Amino acid sequence: MSRVEKFFITLANFFPVWVVGGAFLALWNPSTATWFQPTWIPLFLGIIMLSMGLTLNLEDFLRVIQIPKSIALGIGLQYTVMPLLGFSLGTLLDLPMDYVIGIVLVACCPGGTASNVVCFIARSNIALSVSLTTVSTLAAVIITPLLTTLMIESISRNSIGVPIQVDTRGLLVNTFKIVILPVVVGALLNHYFRKWVKKINPYTPFIAVMSIVFIVDFILAVKKEEIFSTGSTLILAVVILHTLGFLLGYFLSKYFMFNDKNSQTISIEVGMQNSGLATELARSNFPDFTLATVPGAISALTHCILGSIAAGLCRLQEKSYK
Repeated sequence: MSRVEKFFITLANFFPVWVVGGAFLALWNPSTATWFQPTWIPLFLGIIMLSMGLTLNLEDFLRVIQIPKSIALGIGLQYTVMPLLGFSLGTLLDLPMDYVIGIVLVACCPGGTASNVVCFIARSNIALSVSLTTVSTLAAVIITPLLTTLMIESISRNSIGVPIQVDTRGLLVNTFKIVILPVVVGALLNHYFRKWVKKINPYTPFIAVMSIVFIVDFILAVKKEEIFSTGSTLILAVVILHTLGFLLGYFLSKYFMFNDKNSQTISIEVGMQNSGLATELARSNFPDFTLATVPGAISALTHCILGSIAAGLCRLQEKSYK
């Protein structure tokens, strides 16, 4: 591996710095982020998913068959723990419906590619991390729209008396276009043009990281006033959502007798969501709720910080065993 390739991999591993630094810059001086256009969000999400697809090959899918218990537990916790937490927070906290929609979307989305970077830094089970991200992403086409519809209609019926009609079909189509198509294209390119893909793979993680940074910074910059005026409870809700996701992911894995490495991996996968996907689904499917994109942006910032802390704790735990 050349020095340039190692340099770009190192840049990608500093993703929490880019996310946190960019977020503070966007809130301090919004003009640094408002050059980004909202219509670019699907394109940049496609780049992120394509980057993920370029790392996948047949062995990754065969690995799912080889470790069915780990995959089943990870996906089971992903689509039960987080949605239930999102539903509970949306029900119990007195948040505007825009924020409720955004939190539910975050909770019902699959794991994000950032979790793979955190698992790498944490020295946990990277193969399991990639497998869980892949399977949860593929499953999201069906599970995310259905869970989102069920929860938003239930919460809105109880809070405002009238259920919000969710376009489930629209969510399905958008999730398929944003998630599945780029991943499949990336995997096919990796299969048929492996030599070419190997040359660019060292650079794609950093491109993916910066893509999510651009999306998050833009939303934070545009919604700055709303965040400062009504965002304290929202921030608390997002922090609780991800913190409990990390903790429950780890301790429930330990309860089911998984070893430390696999428990750490599942914890990171459960705690870190594809917040960019949640943001775009909110923007494209709930146009009447303009603040529904804000929880996704705050979520990306939050789980990057918590993920960095989790990685550090995993490294400390590893040292304590030596």
